[in-house]
Amino acid sequence: MPMSTRATLALNKVEVNFTLHSYDYDPAAERIGLQAAEAIGVEPRRVLKTLMAEVDGKPVCVIVPPDREVSMKRLAAASHGKTAKMMRPADAERLTGYLLAESVPSHRRGASRWLSTKQP
Repeated sequence: MPMSTRATLALNKVEVNFTLHSYDYDPAAERIGLQAAEAIGVEPRRVLKTLMAEVDGKPVCVIVPPDREVSMKRLAAASHGKTAKMMRPADAERLTGYLLAESVPSHRRGASRWLSTKQP
């Protein structure tokens, strides 16, 4: 894992304390976020996954716990749009500057809306 990313540089710049957690990434894992939580020994609710989607053709960053799924119908409604779909991986990589499975919402390139779910 790189020790510096745009996100970690931004956090350092504003003097936010954080800890990097390393683990063996398994691209074949059925649910990568759950695998990450298990690998670093934390409850899944303490890990967030970021998903890049499009609502009416406009980018939206969705932040959810790894044990949750996103309803495209609800995403469209929450964004006051008509249709939603997951962004193609190549488009998400180009927009965010991060490779698939690395997307960090705290410091992305490009403009997109962010939506997050609340834990019950």
